[in-house]
Amino acid sequence: MKKILLLLVILCAVSCQEEPQNTADLIIENANIYTVDEQFSTATALAVKDGKIIFIGTQEELKSQNLKALKTVDASGKFIYPGLIDAHCHFYRLGQQEQLVDLVGTNSYQEVLDRIQEFQKANNKAFIIGRGWDQNDWEVKEYPTNKELNELFSETPVAITRIDGHAMIVNEMALKMAGIDNNTAFSGGDIEQKEGKLTGILVDNPMKLVRDVFPLASVEEDIEALMDAQNINFSYGITTVDDAGLMRSTIELIDSLQQDGALKMKIYAMISNTPENLDYYLNKGVVKTDRLNVRSVKFYADGALGSRGAAMKAEYTDRHNHFGALLSSVEDLEGVAKRIAATEFQMNTHAIGDSANYVVLKTYKELLSDQKDRRWRVEHAQIVDPADFHLFDEENILPSVQPTHATSDMYWAQDRVGEERIKGAYAYKKLLQQSKMLALGTDYPVEQVNPFLTFYAAVSRKDTSGYPDDGFRADQALSREEALRGMTIWAAYSNFEESEKGSLEIGKAADFIMLDEDLMKVAIEKVPEMKVSATYSNGELVYSKK
Repeated sequence: MKKILLLLVILCAVSCQEEPQNTADLIIENANIYTVDEQFSTATALAVKDGKIIFIGTQEELKSQNLKALKTVDASGKFIYPGLIDAHCHFYRLGQQEQLVDLVGTNSYQEVLDRIQEFQKANNKAFIIGRGWDQNDWEVKEYPTNKELNELFSETPVAITRIDGHAMIVNEMALKMAGIDNNTAFSGGDIEQKEGKLTGILVDNPMKLVRDVFPLASVEEDIEALMDAQNINFSYGITTVDDAGLMRSTIELIDSLQQDGALKMKIYAMISNTPENLDYYLNKGVVKTDRLNVRSVKFYADGALGSRGAAMKAEYTDRHNHFGALLSSVEDLEGVAKRIAATEFQMNTHAIGDSANYVVLKTYKELLSDQKDRRWRVEHAQIVDPADFHLFDEENILPSVQPTHATSDMYWAQDRVGEERIKGAYAYKKLLQQSKMLALGTDYPVEQVNPFLTFYAAVSRKDTSGYPDDGFRADQALSREEALRGMTIWAAYSNFEESEKGSLEIGKAADFIMLDEDLMKVAIEKVPEMKVSATYSNGELVYSKK
């Protein structure tokens, strides 16, 4: 009897061990799969178990595995790619913006005023906050004053931010609440005055004075913002986002929602550069879960080109004796960088102008000269002096760029920087040649969330109307393979996550998207209108086109 029982135990143990090897939670078959592995190989089937890929190959190879699946999906020839990674965006802010005045696409200041009035009529906010205007899209391409805002909203504070987040128009009520007057001291930016009177225009650092008096969002509003942002991103096939600047409270809320299973978006969180954040996280160390990775610090070196806040080596071509400004002193930049260099954390620095890029690159190079595989990032790397490209490398100093910035700025960028400096601007091919990889993102909500616009801008260097015919600085265009790698495996590499995502390989997360057309072969002018058929995160269907 004992022998029989022992035999049953052995048989059970063997069968329990064998069963997982022959079962899968999900099988996708009859697909056209781009794995984006090192060989950029293709496949026709894949299998998933416990959120990981356990098989990828041909239909014939799948049959030989004798796998049994809880669910099988016939892709019917659709095209599958790794889940897209947005290497630089503002995920939480995107969700917040859903609750604010949307000023994106306004063609005049009057349209801005009209939208604010319409919003306030429907919402009756105690403090009106909005974002998205861009004076470069208006017939009169100059900053307005707050005269009309003062007349329309004499008792209600109003603060509306430029699309790039580096300039703001506020009314007199908001200025009073923030304690801003003609004598307010500031550095790194501007409190604009004309004829001794405040115009309501704030650029870069002084904007914080107004933000500090914004009403605090409730936990319920923050949760709604995060869930709204998730839904938008999944609909575009984005399965991982690099949120470029988060406070501890938001990161902890994200972690809580992920642990509860409500928030499935994978987030590479760059902590905002505040003393409290640095003290907490640099001492605590890297925070890593299946869906959250906290191991980097977001630092701002300068402002934006559109608001002339980018720090330039020489004066702006279209504004005499104006150079933009560093938002922190070189000493502060170096001090923060030294603290980060002594930890496992990565430093990701916003740098637009050629002066800011030089200061950041030089600081990185000096601090990391005796270190390996630090992968510190220069976010945007927008205007780089040709003499400074050599400071990028493939181990310690990586570029992270947003191709739609090139096609959004191309109408006026040369006016700002001139014929010579534009040669080092939006130079994605040159950056790739230097660093051997290039992480691509959108910088939404500055630009649109749509990653197919990222792909299109990187490859065609045109706007969606096909302008210009030959492409903007077309010699800096990426190939389709390079663009896809930049939105998947290279983005994962820039996050220290290339071993777990970014390509469809055995052992990696089953993050993938399904398209009706082939992104690698469809006519390039059709790419901006492409739609995602399905999005999977860890093998779970998180979005399906209706």
